[in-house]
Amino acid sequence: MTNTIIRNIIRFFVLILVQVLIVKNIELGRFINPFVYVLFILMLPFETPKWLLLISSFILGLVIDMFYDTSGMHAAACVLMAYIRPGVLKLFSPRDGYEFGTQPSIQYLGIPWFLSYAGILVLTHHLVLFYIEIFRFSEFFSTFFRVIISSLFTIFLVVISQYLFQRKKDQE
Repeated sequence: MTNTIIRNIIRFFVLILVQVLIVKNIELGRFINPFVYVLFILMLPFETPKWLLLISSFILGLVIDMFYDTSGMHAAACVLMAYIRPGVLKLFSPRDGYEFGTQPSIQYLGIPWFLSYAGILVLTHHLVLFYIEIFRFSEFFSTFFRVIISSLFTIFLVVISQYLFQRKKDQE
């Protein structure tokens, strides 16, 4: 249990540093804005209490807001993502439920499950973030295109990170 807490605290800070120092400074065009920090919310263990999930997501969003100077937009998107996460997990729950002490990952549940789970949550995060940012209907379709492209790129980076940084089942 303590190992899981330490691992998630380290993941919290590493993902913030990666987002702020690397991803924020990469110019990928006007429509591609990946946010790899959402991996923190995606990878929290299944049994994370809802209150802790919401508070840690809010803090994560606030820290990102400080670096992006976006006054609560990331916090709002992260809290909504964390709020719907238990429902998404329940929607894609295996027949026997999730194994205690595990976290949502490709290694445990496979690529189709993870893409469905991450896709819904990342798309929700990006929809909220980009529509709060633009806050007008005159650019509805261009913003929607930006949401789709950025979500796909974010999911691509999340999947790549799963393969690069996750341990195999049998090594744990």
